[in-house]
Amino acid sequence: METMKLNNGIECPVIGIGTYMLQPADAERSVREALKMGYSLVDTANAYVNERAVGRGMRDSGVEREKIFLSTKLWPSEYENPGAVDETLERLGVDYVDLLYIHQPAGNWPAGYRQLEKAYREGKARSIGISNFEGKYIEELEGKLEIVPQFIQVEAHPYFTQKELRATLDKYGIRLMSWYPLGHGDKKLINEPIFATLGEKYGKTPAQIILRWHTQMGFAVIPGSRNVDHIRDNLDILDFRLTDTEMEMISALDEGRRYYNRTDAQLDSFAAWRPDFERA
Repeated sequence: METMKLNNGIECPVIGIGTYMLQPADAERSVREALKMGYSLVDTANAYVNERAVGRGMRDSGVEREKIFLSTKLWPSEYENPGAVDETLERLGVDYVDLLYIHQPAGNWPAGYRQLEKAYREGKARSIGISNFEGKYIEELEGKLEIVPQFIQVEAHPYFTQKELRATLDKYGIRLMSWYPLGHGDKKLINEPIFATLGEKYGKTPAQIILRWHTQMGFAVIPGSRNVDHIRDNLDILDFRLTDTEMEMISALDEGRRYYNRTDAQLDSFAAWRPDFERA
């Protein structure tokens, strides 16, 4: 497994298993099988309502906790809950997480970020991050943080390379973790001729070429799936490297296209919604 060094010296795997939109039974199985086949990065969130299942999958995998890089996110309804971090750890069945995010720039997010900093100081989070903080939100955060985050999780793919955001990240050594890494399954992106050409050259699928582009861009990537074969294929990207020219050709596909366009009204609704957390 390839890793990247974070701005606090911790190593993080470049590819992991994501659990967004996975029901608990599917999340448990996907995490268990992914860890058995060699993954070591697992990503979940309060809002996915599958943290208990992710914890079960980790334990059932037989992989030692210390060998797993576990990432989760506090939801806005939890930012002012003083027990949010401990309750998250309890659901996961762990003493610490390797990466703890605030999930959205909604509600009292400065209070949420202070929770992250407190968890970091107390050893309950080995690294911290911000999710979906772009534009004015990351500018506001710059004036409020005491501890620089290690990660930001945002939409990124060859049609949307986050070039502008990366200029800010580079100032602080903040790493990017991609969601919608395959363009939300957009066939137009997957069927771009360059991916077929490179797939033939390297004996890989277009999706594998795209995932490799992410890791060579310096991004961590967390594709999710219920399909064990797809999970295995997503990991099978570390035995080749794209050339600098090929990387530039892929990045040239950037057309500033997002697949998710969040509104201020949605941010307000995020702050008002509370996940119906798993009981067991």
